[in-house]
Amino acid sequence: MIRKPAVAGQFYPASKVHLEKEVKEYLNTGLKPRDVVGLIAPHAGYIYSGGVAGAVFSAVNVPDRVIVLSPNHTGMGTHASIMTEGEWELPTGNIKIDGSLAKALVEACPELKPDTMAHTREHSLEVELPFLQAKNPAVTFVPITLAHIRFDTCEKIGKAIAKVIKDSKEKVLIVASSDMTHYETHETAKTKDGMAIAHIHALDAKGLLDVCGRERITMCGVIPAAIMIVAAIELGAKKSELIKYATSGDVSGDYDAVVGYAGFIVY
Repeated sequence: MIRKPAVAGQFYPASKVHLEKEVKEYLNTGLKPRDVVGLIAPHAGYIYSGGVAGAVFSAVNVPDRVIVLSPNHTGMGTHASIMTEGEWELPTGNIKIDGSLAKALVEACPELKPDTMAHTREHSLEVELPFLQAKNPAVTFVPITLAHIRFDTCEKIGKAIAKVIKDSKEKVLIVASSDMTHYETHETAKTKDGMAIAHIHALDAKGLLDVCGRERITMCGVIPAAIMIVAAIELGAKKSELIKYATSGDVSGDYDAVVGYAGFIVY
């Protein structure tokens, strides 16, 4: 199966030349890339979140194998959907699904269900791929899209991901796709996002879920972020670092109803 682009020409340029140029500009931060276990990157239209996404991807080395965890905005498919074969088409060329890694994850984790419906129209995973491809043209990936699930299920999935990565004996990067607070004032978004960011800094996956629920922080990728943190700890990660934070108001000038964006690395 070749999964066609859902948001090319909307969230990012549909032209190969323009997309390559834009991504290159966002990645041109001067940061020295390093090996990391996981990261959190935003997934809005590049005009708004591209600066944060480019900063976090510029700060990491991208290996040949990547697992991308994204939230399910469409409601389609199963609660924890994984594609196990095929390719995703981009203006800059197709990216292959890592079938062996995907199948190992399905075997290790019954919570992950092979499914294509959840991925058909989901933008939050798609927009990360041009950055991964620009950093490593040979990259392959496993797409996992997640609806709201309980923490115990997040823990099972995260631990299964860590086990499969350990067993593979290869470098695998875990990418969690998430925006932060949605459609509140700039100051409110910064305050609420600060609460979530504190738990990410502490690598506290359960605390992150709890604070987002308690304080009504509309971090759409809180489930992917929690799973990434669980997996990263299992893989020996000790630290997280906020590479960049911004809101849509920094671009649009409208500070009355913004979306927050945070780029984190975990190592």
